[in-house]
Amino acid sequence: MIRLLRFRLTLILLLATTFCIAQKRELKFSKDGKFKIVQFTDVHFKYGNPASDVALERINQVLDAERPDLVVFTGDVYAAPADSGMRKVLEQVAKHKLPFVVTFGNHDDEQGLTRSQLYDIIRTVPGNLLPDRGTALSPDYVLTVKSSSDSKKDAALLYCMDSHSYSPLKDVKGYNWLTFDQINWYRQQSAAYKAQNGGQPLPALAFFHIPLPEYHEAIRDENAAFRGTRMEEACAPRINTGMFAAMKEAGDVMGIFVGHDHDNDYAVMWKNILLAYGRYTGGNTVYNHLPNGARIIVLDEGARTFTSWIRQKDGIVDKVSYPASFVKDDWTKR
Repeated sequence: MIRLLRFRLTLILLLATTFCIAQKRELKFSKDGKFKIVQFTDVHFKYGNPASDVALERINQVLDAERPDLVVFTGDVYAAPADSGMRKVLEQVAKHKLPFVVTFGNHDDEQGLTRSQLYDIIRTVPGNLLPDRGTALSPDYVLTVKSSSDSKKDAALLYCMDSHSYSPLKDVKGYNWLTFDQINWYRQQSAAYKAQNGGQPLPALAFFHIPLPEYHEAIRDENAAFRGTRMEEACAPRINTGMFAAMKEAGDVMGIFVGHDHDNDYAVMWKNILLAYGRYTGGNTVYNHLPNGARIIVLDEGARTFTSWIRQKDGIVDKVSYPASFVKDDWTKR
């Protein structure tokens, strides 16, 4: 019986890692049980355009102020020329000697290079944690954050996914959706780490570019608690393939962090999963009405809690705690 259970666990782990090779650098909670992430999104950097300089200034300002454990770019990093534009942005993180990852946006492969070519370029920049993509065009991957006291113990997960670009169907307008293969991949990953953790889901976050349809649903619900700024519609796919449902059932993901909509930076609680935007990071090269900046997320070791805030030029705004800031006070029970 024990041998059978071990075999099943090994099989699950093999399936889960088929498209994701182990990360190259260990991420770990600090001695005080914290792990800080900076999310930059929609940099839209245009090489040689002075209007883009403010984006690089903000990236460096945020990194100097926050000194994160990890940097995540959630898409639309640059404009043409593709190779020099992408490198220029990522070099700002590399010179701080910080680890980083990138998920692609809908505009990234419109500048003369494919996603797979861009992926290979990113992997040459010091500090990147992108796994070897093998034969996959642009694999999704999961990063593990180790326990502060035990470097062999996984304490949290960070799912990084490609939300693609535009709808592939002529009769469906708008943006593409996460595929069933991606949902199956996520389920396998989640199940494998749950089995490794004695049957308990590990606290997790997810990062990608285009918001899920649930963002649109949640922000329209008058009873959904949200914090931050909403200045445009959630530009989500018009087909829902069920990633949110998969995450809800798996029970590991606490929050999802996206970009794409430059004039939104809100976080809304939806069925106990926080649906959040980063803050637009770019300069005045495309539309934006919010001061550029970044979202900061600080995970707490051993708990399903985290804090988050927006850092812009003049300081911090909209600091929240998950789940405390989004739980309604039932004053009738006082």
